Amino acid sequence: MNVLLDHFPEFRDGFIGTVSITAVSSVIALLLGVLVAGFRVSPVPPLRFFGTLWVTLLRNTPLTLLFLVSFFVIPEILFPGMSPFVLASLALGFYTSAFICEAVRSGVSTVPIGQAEAARSLGMTFSQTLRMIVLPQATRTVLPPLSSIFIALTKNSAIAGAFSVTELFGWQTLMSEQGYAIAPVFLWVAAAYLVITFTISGIFRLLERRMEVAR
Repeated sequence: MNVLLDHFPEFRDGFIGTVSITAVSSVIALLLGVLVAGFRVSPVPPLRFFGTLWVTLLRNTPLTLLFLVSFFVIPEILFPGMSPFVLASLALGFYTSAFICEAVRSGVSTVPIGQAEAARSLGMTFSQTLRMIVLPQATRTVLPPLSSIFIALTKNSAIAGAFSVTELFGWQTLMSEQGYAIAPVFLWVAAAYLVITFTISGIFRLLERRMEVAR
């Protein structure tokens, strides 16, 4: 308990940092994932090619390598002076977007093709059909895998601690360097991650129940 009480401000900052980077990168991943999923099912070949390339590259690239590119290549070429928090959020968001894309695409494939054909017969465009007809019906199927993806994103955020981002892993490193026993430090870090992941699971369970009622 002393390791927590003596350094509670640092632990609090690390916890808030993990929650913040998880929230920001989740929004980035969700927006990009849904957009790229639309590309993947688009009737336009260049968009389908871009979506396939996006998913293939990001899903098969180690996340640590994406962090290295984000921190040591992007600032040199595109955006010098960008904060470590933003760079880490972008790396996490881009990486996770590939997995969200595939989850959304799988959900879209569960919607009967007749729904899209009926929308086209009414004169709706592809984007209108996807946004107003297909995605709302696919949401029920997509929610369970999205929950697992966002929980994985939370755990992946620990990599940001190695790149000067304030989060729980950084607090663990600080405590270890100060000579505290590793077991209680990891116990508190694990407890903090459980709080975050259980919260995410609870939110998605609530959403699933609400969607079941709507059905």
